This record gives sequence, C-alpha cells and structure tokens, in this order.
Amino acid sequence: MGAALLIGGPVTTAQAQAPTPAPVTAVARAAAAVGDICSSDLPSQAHDTLALIDKGGPFPYPQDGTVFQNREGVLPGRSTGYYHEYTVKTPGSSDRGARRVVTGEETDEDYYTSDHYASFDLIDFTC
Repeated sequence: MGAALLIGGPVTTAQAQAPTPAPVTAVARAAAAVGDICSSDLPSQAHDTLALIDKGGPFPYPQDGTVFQNREGVLPGRSTGYYHEYTVKTPGSSDRGARRVVTGEETDEDYYTSDHYASFDLIDFTC
C-alpha cells in the first residue's frame, strides 16, 4: 500500500468548494440592463409615438396602450398595470417590428427598446 504526501495540509469541504455567488435579483438585473438615451438620439418614429402618447392616440396598432407585463424582468419590478407599451414604426417592416416605447406611471418614465424588450433605455428629455 502506497502513501501519499499531502502538501499544504488537509483540504476541508469548505476550502474545496467555490463560494456560492449571491443570487441576482430581478431588480439588480433591471438596474444593469436599463441604460439611458437622449431624446435627441431617438429615431423620428419614436418621437411620433411619444407625441401620440401625449395626445392619447389614436394609435396605429390595437396592441398600443396595452399593459406591458415585463416578463423578461429587464425593467424595474412593479405591479401589473404599471407599464404600457406602444409600437415605434420601423420603416420597411411589414409588421410591428421590434421597436417600442414602454411608459411607466411616473412623469417622464418612458423607456425605448429597439430589440423587442431585450434591453431598454430610459429616455432623457433634457437632451
């Protein structure tokens, strides 16, 4: 029977396991995923959509103004009904396309997404 030389002392279970990372909460995901965009950097069609929202419509698509569920968890977690979505027309697209404005209940809490909810930018109306 052979013997093994252990260098550095015995290894305990606590030393052998890597630390468990802290769970990523929906709020932390949302904070990391939401950027910002100057209003002046939005496409012209987003300005058209924002103007329609300010006027209360009429909207070009039946889905406009419906509750946005935030299923992806990208935006900060809020109660159902807090967010509403509106289509931003995409030139050359035969359907609604991927661009949206999502509004929150707070004043100037408008988000823009160009990639169908994968990421959002809070619209900064001061620039």
